[in-house]
Amino acid sequence: MHSPTEANACAEELRSALAAHGITLPSLGVDLPTFAARCPTRPLIALGNCNLLTAQALTAALRKGAA
Repeated sequence: MHSPTEANACAEELRSALAAHGITLPSLGVDLPTFAARCPTRPLIALGNCNLLTAQALTAALRKGAA
């Protein structure tokens, strides 16, 4: 089971990696309802919404990284 600390660290690492490509997802963070569940669950990282330009930049970064 992953801890909230690990989930926060993962979200921050992702935020940093995206920032290295000039990409910001303002809603990126730990999915808080995950921690409110009655049964222990694996934490989820919420990517949130982004505008078209951000989605295009993310797509380009992923394609460049896959090449």
